[in-house]
Amino acid sequence: MKHLILIVNLLFVFSLQNAFALEVATGHPVSDSASIQKSVVKVQELIKKGELLSAKNEYEKLLKQKLNTKLKKSIRKNLDELNIKILFSKIKTDKSIEYTVQSGDSLGKIAKRYNTTIELIKRSNGLKSSVIIPDQKLKINRGVFKIKVDKSENKLRLYQDDALIKTYRVCTGEKNSTPVGTFTIETKLEDPTWYKSPGVAIPPKTPENILGTRWMGFSLASYGIHGTTLPETIGTQASSGCIRMLNKDVEELYSIVPLKTKVTVRD
Repeated sequence: MKHLILIVNLLFVFSLQNAFALEVATGHPVSDSASIQKSVVKVQELIKKGELLSAKNEYEKLLKQKLNTKLKKSIRKNLDELNIKILFSKIKTDKSIEYTVQSGDSLGKIAKRYNTTIELIKRSNGLKSSVIIPDQKLKINRGVFKIKVDKSENKLRLYQDDALIKTYRVCTGEKNSTPVGTFTIETKLEDPTWYKSPGVAIPPKTPENILGTRWMGFSLASYGIHGTTLPETIGTQASSGCIRMLNKDVEELYSIVPLKTKVTVRD
């Protein structure tokens, strides 16, 4: 936990100091520079103490103030990362419960019962294996995850209930070819094989396999969210219609969202 807190704090200090310096240099109007500085110091102190939920609340208060675009983006990015740190930690939230393992339980059974993933349970409880024992206490995330993709921005946003958890840069379909609508995730594969055409299978972990390290297939056949071997295309419209993510991002998302998660794509 100490290592986690140090990383979060360093990220916050670096990005916020740079953004605030720009705020002062440009003279862009803000609510109250002294008040913002005080809030920034408060957040740093909370993170140092390991009080990540309180730090999250302070971030959210800052975002409600009148800020220039650079500073707002920096705070939002740090809040996104903090949200993920909290999600992958043992910290209890209003979106989680404490579950007591019963005789005959397995992580698979628990994940299915609470509509979550085995990996999220493991990461939220610091488990190195899938072995659990009766009376063991586990943090289980209960909020319903959903995904929204905005093609005009090439952004994917992950929500837990109605709360924004994190925004990811993605690549969408060339010539606006990614279909719009609401779909569900029906398949999930690690290190997928890419069937480039009938009878042509491109094996995983090869440069030619453009699916990268993860595949989450939609209820609309042949479309889905996947990783990439072409990271330079992220932020553009260059795919054949699917949604590409950086491998580290798609692996993170894959561990969080269960099957049947709703994905809404809009122009």
